[in-house]
Amino acid sequence: MSHCGLPEFKLTCRENYAVIEIMKENFTILEIKWDEQIVTVVRMDMLGDGCPDYEFINIKVHNKNFECAPSNEKLTYSYGCSSSNISSRKVPQEKGFTCTPNETVPGLYTMETPHQTNKISCNNTTDIPVLPKYYRYLQSNKMAAKDVVKEGFDLRYKFDTKEACSECLRSGGQCGCNQVSKEFVCFYEENIAGDGGSRKWKLGLGIGVGFLGLFLIAIFIICCYKKRRASSNIFSRSTTDPYLNTDVEGGSCYFGVPVFPFNDLAKATNNFASEKELGDGGFGSVYHGKLKDGREVAVKRLYEHNYKRVEQFMNEIEILTRLRHRNLVSLYGCTSRHSRELLLVYEYIPNGTVADHLHGEQAKPGLLPWSIRMSIAIETATALAYLHASEIVHRDVKTNNILLDNNFTVKVADFGLSRLFPNDVTHVSTAPQGTPGYVDPEYHQCYQLTSKSDVYSFGVVLIELISSLPAVDITRHRHEINLANLATSKIQKCEFHELIDPSIGFETDSEVRRMTIAVAELAFQCLQQNKEMRPSMEEVLETLKSIESREDSPDENQEKEFDDIRMIKSEQPPPPSPECDEVGLLKNMRPPASPISVTHKWPSTRSITPNVSG
Repeated sequence: MSHCGLPEFKLTCRENYAVIEIMKENFTILEIKWDEQIVTVVRMDMLGDGCPDYEFINIKVHNKNFECAPSNEKLTYSYGCSSSNISSRKVPQEKGFTCTPNETVPGLYTMETPHQTNKISCNNTTDIPVLPKYYRYLQSNKMAAKDVVKEGFDLRYKFDTKEACSECLRSGGQCGCNQVSKEFVCFYEENIAGDGGSRKWKLGLGIGVGFLGLFLIAIFIICCYKKRRASSNIFSRSTTDPYLNTDVEGGSCYFGVPVFPFNDLAKATNNFASEKELGDGGFGSVYHGKLKDGREVAVKRLYEHNYKRVEQFMNEIEILTRLRHRNLVSLYGCTSRHSRELLLVYEYIPNGTVADHLHGEQAKPGLLPWSIRMSIAIETATALAYLHASEIVHRDVKTNNILLDNNFTVKVADFGLSRLFPNDVTHVSTAPQGTPGYVDPEYHQCYQLTSKSDVYSFGVVLIELISSLPAVDITRHRHEINLANLATSKIQKCEFHELIDPSIGFETDSEVRRMTIAVAELAFQCLQQNKEMRPSMEEVLETLKSIESREDSPDENQEKEFDDIRMIKSEQPPPPSPECDEVGLLKNMRPPASPISVTHKWPSTRSITPNVSG
């Protein structure tokens, strides 16, 4: 068989797989991280079900071109073990597995603490490198050992001609390759003798063709990899693992949630018919469907062109399996991450989103009274405070991601961008994401994420609830395109009558007037540009409850609060961001006293998650 590229790499393409031969073993390429010089590979015969076709061997890759990345974890497999020893619990049952086509050769695996293998009889023991992420999943019983193995491991490749070639060109040489050693060589004029210009021209042509070949090889690897990802459907459904149990749709449990066959979900949504579409956005579309058992569901279908779809798919599953709260949308299940398409299945929330009712298709004056709006604010704050207490930051809080059932009960959705946020760290650095009009201005400046980023976004939601205005409206004055800019300006000037929606009773009901002004002032605190000046979500929740129960004592404090705001009124606020998203809010200015607390593709107005996260 002939190979592409340098002979040492022995790269081939077999049945839509990019395959590389290393130390006489064939490995399938799963992912290439060019900036880190990392290639994720798996032994080709272990890709289907995590079991080898012939035998387990120690996977130790170390030669002049490749070496195992130090980030890999080690998983020790012992196989051909005595089934009587395993069944008698000389080793824990959950550590057992079976391999070979007829599933008759029992085995076990070990991680940090080796089992007492001298007490059992096994034919062989071998070490297999695995990715640290899936190693942790195995530790927490979220994945089976065989599934972890087929996710592969990382190799670091040692060849990097880009830097060497750049240095060669800077020194006046020409980049080339030694046809005998196949190693990079820098050619200079004195190295070229004989035929003069003709020979130089031929050498230059040869060098150019050589580097064009290397470039085409790189494209070849990427194409094979993408084709393999799009066509693979190789999720193991073995019931020998104790946490894989059949569900009502005939699938398995994956990360603790049922796995639905793709064909069942396609049938439930009438093959994702356009009339079933509930919403669309930058990451995927959401469809209404009905399962075989009669349950109505919302199915999120991640776009194939979204290169982060697998990460978002796994992230949303991992987070939602950790959470149970009446104000969070429930995840019913998913397809396998190796399915032909990545689908997430949620409970169907029939009454649309808060955005729909405030300024969308379902918005009508008087149909969303203040009592319901206040309830929405409190329930949303309750859900976000629960997330923060669970060490999770939502990162995309907006009225399009707040769903409403028929009783107007809140269901917060869309955890595709959410992140775990351990207690022992102060922030998480990440590339800016989110929705224009809701993004924390500090997030743009330093790319650091904290729970106060959610607080800022929730401040925008509060302003939407009292004003019925969208977070971004390009038909408004340029200084007021962002609702946050508009609101802080009106609140500074105490022009509440120009901000608060008159249809909710601001002018006619003194109690509504008291509460909406108090909520506006709370939102004012949430929208501070400096995150340290914002309250925590728990403090926001307590303040909202106090406002609802009249514990804020407005008669005694109202005038003082107005004075505090008027004191800031004369200060010059910062100009709006040219990006119309980094909202400047009272930078280097003293915050007002709290009335309660201590002193993309978005052409459609429909939500990506009108009935589910999106």
